[in-house]
Amino acid sequence: MNAPRTTSELPWLIQGGMGVGVSGWRLARTVARTGQLGVVSGTALDTLLIRGLQSGDPGGHLRRALAAFPVPELAGPIRDRYFVEGGIREGERFAATPLMTAAETCPSRPLTVVANFCEVWLAKEGHGGPVGVNYLEKVQLATLPAMFGAILAGVDYVLVGAGIPAGIPRIARGLARREPVLARVDVDGDDQPHELRFDPAPVLRGADPGPLRRPRVLAIVSLPALAAYLNRDEETRPDGFVVEGHSAGGHSAPPRGPLRLDEHGDPVYGPRDTPDFARMAALGLPFWIAGGQCGPEQVRRARALGAAGVQVGSVFALCKESGLEEGLRRELIERELAGELTVRNDPAASPTSFPFKVADLPGTLADAGTNAVRTRVCDLGYLRTLYRTDGGTIGYRCPAEPPAAHVRKGGTLEETEGRQCLCNGLLAAVGLGQRRPRGVVEPPVVTIGQDLGFLRHIAPDGGEYSAEAGVRWLSAGLVEEASAPV
Repeated sequence: MNAPRTTSELPWLIQGGMGVGVSGWRLARTVARTGQLGVVSGTALDTLLIRGLQSGDPGGHLRRALAAFPVPELAGPIRDRYFVEGGIREGERFAATPLMTAAETCPSRPLTVVANFCEVWLAKEGHGGPVGVNYLEKVQLATLPAMFGAILAGVDYVLVGAGIPAGIPRIARGLARREPVLARVDVDGDDQPHELRFDPAPVLRGADPGPLRRPRVLAIVSLPALAAYLNRDEETRPDGFVVEGHSAGGHSAPPRGPLRLDEHGDPVYGPRDTPDFARMAALGLPFWIAGGQCGPEQVRRARALGAAGVQVGSVFALCKESGLEEGLRRELIERELAGELTVRNDPAASPTSFPFKVADLPGTLADAGTNAVRTRVCDLGYLRTLYRTDGGTIGYRCPAEPPAAHVRKGGTLEETEGRQCLCNGLLAAVGLGQRRPRGVVEPPVVTIGQDLGFLRHIAPDGGEYSAEAGVRWLSAGLVEEASAPV
């Protein structure tokens, strides 16, 4: 590809880490090969790994990555347990993923390490471009083993959002040294956070993977105030920031001040929610602008504001290398080009209580009829909240689980209203929805940004386009930048 390159070692483009499996290793590898930052989503990679193996592992990619894991005694049993030659039968249920808990001996931890290694290893295979992994601060129980797996595979960047990632720089340093690390997790009913401990030694089982490199850490923030807070000392200071606007896909920060909704039920954002990029530049760390940055002009503007570049998600969510199920991807494109697509910033859909962008597509959880007939179940648990039980132990609850169960665990009925099971829904969106009794398959939930106008430039006829074509189109902003008068 002959897209312009900048003189800085930093990428001018970060491909967003989207959904569960939407930003998979194929997409990240394609973008990284152009010299820009390809990013894999780090959410639910354990489930993606075992369901991919149960689906027959077409091409043998997952088995190849498992063979590269530095502890064969750990990777081999995962392959032997879950791989099904030719895939499980139609309608057959996927094997359950072990639920993550706060226990140091939790059996899902080694699986999480291996799964993150495999995803990053495949994204980095065969080229020297930069690869990152995106984590959600809200998925706290999995972060430590997940990051260690990514670091074992040589990940170049770790991006963390949906919360305050104050401990991530310290954790990244410790894991790269193979030292035990601690993370602090909030527990409802406790005044102090619970400390999670992760020790790489039991995972490595005496194996020596060689020197490990600390990845660069990018904190995803919505406003300079949080960036300044994280920048206050070395323990919390990241290597840079992604400043994400509220039109970006997935989770977004709620508006500052009292929550007000417009006529469509979306949160109303005001001037206080608009980042001051001069303040961002004054912090002295590189930053990228995200959310509504889908075009060459936005790239040029971001650079003029002092940013290193942009983070773009939706352009890549709809390209052919995206993990989004092909039928859903095609329907999103067709509806957008016909002017018939609505993407809501739903304040209630996510169990995290962060507003969440949901595309209004028939047959998905955004369809009231589909959502009404779905039986609530919480069998993946990535977004569960920790709470203190009456007996003094740690329990787990989620507003998207059956309401009676949530109330029984100390939650309120009001907290369950409108909540959607993002864990199962996002897996269904990449074609790996759980199969339920009587032929029922989990319905998908589709998240995408609210600015899809780029399709009229990059794919005006609704045809398929590549991630490389997306990078090339966006890079025109660098050409304009280079030709602008000084």
